[in-house]
Amino acid sequence: MKLILAITAIVLAGCSQGDARQQKKADAPATVTVAAIEVAPQAVPVSFEAVGRTEGSREVQVRSRIAGILEKQMYGEGDSVKAGAPLFRIERAPFEIEAAQARASLAQEQARNELAAQELERLQGLADRRAISRKEADQAASTARQSAAAVQMAQARLRQAELNLSYTNVNAPIGGVTGRALQSVGTLVQPSNDSALLTTITQADPIWVRFSLSEAEYSRLRNSGEKDIQVGVELADGKAYPAMGQLNFAGSTVDAATGTVQMRAELPNAEHQLLAGQYVRVRVVAGTEQAIVVPQTAVLQNETGRFVWVAGGDGKALPRQIRAGQWLGDNWVVLDGLKAGDVVILDNLARLRPGISVQIKKPG
Repeated sequence: MKLILAITAIVLAGCSQGDARQQKKADAPATVTVAAIEVAPQAVPVSFEAVGRTEGSREVQVRSRIAGILEKQMYGEGDSVKAGAPLFRIERAPFEIEAAQARASLAQEQARNELAAQELERLQGLADRRAISRKEADQAASTARQSAAAVQMAQARLRQAELNLSYTNVNAPIGGVTGRALQSVGTLVQPSNDSALLTTITQADPIWVRFSLSEAEYSRLRNSGEKDIQVGVELADGKAYPAMGQLNFAGSTVDAATGTVQMRAELPNAEHQLLAGQYVRVRVVAGTEQAIVVPQTAVLQNETGRFVWVAGGDGKALPRQIRAGQWLGDNWVVLDGLKAGDVVILDNLARLRPGISVQIKKPG
């Protein structure tokens, strides 16, 4: 019995020592083979992204300037028209009559003026020979001046009547894309109320894009010193608009509610691919700067922010907090946290722990 107990104790002691060795071996950190790159500053574009909205470079309301019956619509809604193209016609007859009356009044006043001038000339001669009193000659001169003033008044009335007659043809003040007709044919339009608004015209080539940049982004844009600032847009389907534009306005104040600065860019739009009122993604590019770039797959995030794994000189993996900027294709621009010569680990990130040994595999 004592012999059995002794043998059992020896076996248990051997098992305990084996388990301890196995546990010690399991606790020892294994070497993880990883791919890595040594980072160095490179030239990257200084760019910012924002959400913008397009608008016409010129947007005009077409209104009636006289009261009358809308007689005819002379364009198709949504058509592109040139400046001066006829859009509507208002009933002309009342204004033609008014113009004819104004011409007749002018003719009457001109005839009276001629008679008054002749009478003044005749009486002036008699007054010089003292055949009549000076008073009669002065009265004749006053009548002639009043008649001349009446002629000028009649001429002004005729010009006003002819101007009103011209307003019966409502033409496009600018070239652009027409909106829907807001008044139907047969409507009595009045310049003093809402019926005066007939349609709108939007000039979409070039087209403007309004957007906002944060105060920090605007500061970087100004400090870049770049004069030729390029602006590109991305359409709703994710495709890039083929033409680049130029920044043509930057606000001088910061919006207190949003902390942003209003910006505006102008883009060519000959094919009318962009429509006024569209939401687009805007990318502003202002030259280049030196910065470190790492693949997006190497950047992770935890509760303290974004970080990457770096391989130290002793072959140990360590996490490194970074401050990331914008994306650059499949890469991420690193604004702070890395320096030239740092070795950034690219794969097997889930197996890494602080202090674990890593072996960098050769390319290929």
